[in-house]
Amino acid sequence: MFRSKDDWINQRAYALWEAEGRPEGRSGQHWQQAALEYEQLERTRASSDGSDLIDRLRAMGRLARAGDGNASTPAETTDAMAARRSAS
Repeated sequence: MFRSKDDWINQRAYALWEAEGRPEGRSGQHWQQAALEYEQLERTRASSDGSDLIDRLRAMGRLARAGDGNASTPAETTDAMAARRSAS
């Protein structure tokens, strides 16, 4: 179900208010907290196909590109670490 940003923040602020025992005079603080949480979710949300995560991993050098023989994949890195541990 699609909810607008304001709907999400309103529902989250209400949940925060209830969780704190429904105190009076704190609606502004609950709204600000909910808005902050929404912004954090937006910044960390992955794309529907995961392409943004793949791009970030490639940029960090943690994902091998097709045909790139010198970049290590996570599995190769794990195998290399295990080999070093068993050798010592």
